Amino acid sequence: MSIDIERELRTAIRTGKVVLGSKETVKSAVEGEAKLVIISSNCMGGTHNALKETGVHIFEYAKQGMELGLACGKPFIVASLAIEDPGESEILSLKHIN
Repeated sequence: MSIDIERELRTAIRTGKVVLGSKETVKSAVEGEAKLVIISSNCMGGTHNALKETGVHIFEYAKQGMELGLACGKPFIVASLAIEDPGESEILSLKHIN
């Protein structure tokens, strides 16, 4: 199965509910709102460990935070994000990739 992650991210951001940033992502996961978490390749270990403890599915994006930010259509670094509502996207299919 092939998915255009960047297109699906932008669709989820436009039509669903996506939380950007490490603190907000961990909060969403802890509160059980996150259906999927995406982290950049250079996401800090503490954030990664905190997310692992929540049991939410984590997709490791192969690029660094600046590229993840650009994929989200943002002009800043995004180390992690939580998909709370995928909207019209197929982003949750990433759960079956890694």
